[in-house]
Amino acid sequence: MTVLAARSMAMRRRLNALIFLGPATVLLVFFFLLPVVVDLFVAFTDMDRTLRISEFTTANFERMATRDRLLSQTLAITFMYVLGTLAVFNVGMALLLALTTTAVPEKLGGFFRAVWLLPRMSPSVVYALLWAWVVDPTERGLLNQILLATVGVGPLDMMNDHPLLLIIIANGFIGASMGMIIFTSAIRSIPEHLFHAARVDGAGELAIIRHITLPAIRWPLSFITVYQTLSLLVSFEYIWLITDGGPFYDTTVYALYVYKRAFENGQYAYGAALALVLVVIGIAAAMLMWRFFDMQRLLQQPRIEVH
Repeated sequence: MTVLAARSMAMRRRLNALIFLGPATVLLVFFFLLPVVVDLFVAFTDMDRTLRISEFTTANFERMATRDRLLSQTLAITFMYVLGTLAVFNVGMALLLALTTTAVPEKLGGFFRAVWLLPRMSPSVVYALLWAWVVDPTERGLLNQILLATVGVGPLDMMNDHPLLLIIIANGFIGASMGMIIFTSAIRSIPEHLFHAARVDGAGELAIIRHITLPAIRWPLSFITVYQTLSLLVSFEYIWLITDGGPFYDTTVYALYVYKRAFENGQYAYGAALALVLVVIGIAAAMLMWRFFDMQRLLQQPRIEVH
């Protein structure tokens, strides 16, 4: 009877694992692992827009190393875009918004967060069209109307004069909303008595943020930094809609460069080789940040120590 019960329990555990992990495993294989395998296969071929393969070759990687003059420029633009958007908006402004909206009355803070989330809930094309109107280089653009009415400065053409700054701001305003929600939830989970005790001891608001709030939300800060870094590395939707990578490739980030080579120029094999390098960059960045933020320690189960 004991052996039968043990077998029954083991079978139940396997069945539970299949029920709960099965769908996630299928999605992981078909939408994450299989595309990488297909990309690895295509990268070593000469596939073009005809989808025909005549030989297996390493010419795509030789071209990347020796003949693609735009590749280094694209990597530099990607680095500045990811670093600027991440530091200023996706983490910095998101944290500032979370701290601000949790410090004001709850209804006011909730209303402000809802308004900030509207661009993320709207279609991407609508968001891009709004930015096209904002930075219109003529006097009809919203930014130029404000500048002319307040400081009397002539029309400003951000699309051509400051294109990288434009895509950082456009992506940052919509990207800060995710961090804002995560950080707000984390701040609200901090026990209230810690804030009360700090105020009784005479701590000001900045001291409370530094010594209580920030240490308590270290895990969400680390998670958002890692997640948003990897997300920015592969995202190009708003850049494509607002500037199309121009002018003169000045806003062409690496992911957009892969897209243009593969789908606009029909160089599928070369695009696959470029995408494979992006996968390697993403894995390397994830491993470095995992070690830098000591994520393994942060993910450990909390321990209660009694002295």
